[in-house]
Amino acid sequence: TVAEAVARRLRGGVLEREGTSVAVLQSDTRDHYRTFQMLERLLHAPPRLLQQLLFQIPPERQALLVQRYYAFDEALARELLGKKLSKGTKKELDEVSARTGVGIRSCRRQFDNFKRVFKAVEELRGPLAENIQQLDYAAIVFFANSRFETGKRRLQFLSFADFAACAQSMMGHWSQGALAPEAAEPDGDLPKSFLQDLKELKVLVTDKDLLDQHKSLVCAALRGKISVYNELEANFKALSRALVNVGGKLTHARDVRDFFVDLVEKVIEPCRSDKWSPGDLRLFLTHYTAAPRNLPGFRHQGLWERYMAAITACLLRMYHD
Repeated sequence: TVAEAVARRLRGGVLEREGTSVAVLQSDTRDHYRTFQMLERLLHAPPRLLQQLLFQIPPERQALLVQRYYAFDEALARELLGKKLSKGTKKELDEVSARTGVGIRSCRRQFDNFKRVFKAVEELRGPLAENIQQLDYAAIVFFANSRFETGKRRLQFLSFADFAACAQSMMGHWSQGALAPEAAEPDGDLPKSFLQDLKELKVLVTDKDLLDQHKSLVCAALRGKISVYNELEANFKALSRALVNVGGKLTHARDVRDFFVDLVEKVIEPCRSDKWSPGDLRLFLTHYTAAPRNLPGFRHQGLWERYMAAITACLLRMYHD
């Protein structure tokens, strides 16, 4: 409020520095607030700020205004990830404010910014990250579209930055816009055709010969190179089924929601339990992805590598305490 701003300026010693009165300070602060209210309408659509003639603001100061206005607290973004940006969610902001320590007015501004960006890019064509030009906002919109579950207890060790990095990998490798920037469709959702194609990869775990050969190739490549070789050899088939089946289920909305839950429950927690190091996991995923090139009869290498590129990036980002 104006009164709070005046009190803060008084504590900063402005009267002594400027040799002015409290009445003048109050009037000056109110003028600033009126200016900010007019500016805020322009900040809702940043290009309008660049085109307006009312305020003589240098370009670098305009850029700073936009940057500051659209800055957000990662603790708040982490709470909202995967939730629908709806009136119902907005009503919960009092509780979110209490949990995160972010002031309620700031929570509302940030929520409205998320929703405004979401609405603005809903019908745009091409890569989401390019349309938004701010990767963290692109991640928030991507999560709001796909409604990934992020609130379960077993996911609490993951930060907003972890999820944002995963979103960028998934958009970069899986989205329609990543493959065809001129794509005619809005790019907020994962393409249905790609998700449908992922079912073809199940042959790697349903065909016993392919599964055995895949295991032999990976184990031969990693013998003597990782500290958990015995655990890998014993659990390869369960691990491979988990990695392949996570993708094979993504045609169903419920399973899309559980994508990160499945990665943690079926891959990360078993590897943690067996004391895999991040280096072990990286080496395994590298050879696990490459090995099908040498499997006779496997005809989906391009699809497989596109799928595993994002899965690998997500797992390596998420594999920490």
